Amino acid sequence: MAGDDDTPLFHELEPPPDVREKGGHEVLRASVVEGAVSLTLRRSFDDPYTWGVLLVDLARQVAHVYAAETGMSAEEAFAHIREGIDQELADPSDPGSPRAVN
Repeated sequence: MAGDDDTPLFHELEPPPDVREKGGHEVLRASVVEGAVSLTLRRSFDDPYTWGVLLVDLARQVAHVYAAETGMSAEEAFAHIREGIDQELADPSDPGSPRAVN
């Protein structure tokens, strides 16, 4: 899909309300391009452990979105997310090449 000048459209999300009120810095931007995930990130935390917490919080929020928008429960959605994580850890489909920004 392209814009009026044939520039591809990017459907960007709005920042969360607290970010608009208080500021902050973006730590992760993920997009789907031709069916594949494209991302860029900023290390942001002194301890990588914090990324684990962030990823689990993200998975829980995703599960709640599925519960709100489909007939699936949040618990069922979270279980499917965990299955995907377990499968990807066991047999990575793409080791990835994120572009780090600091």
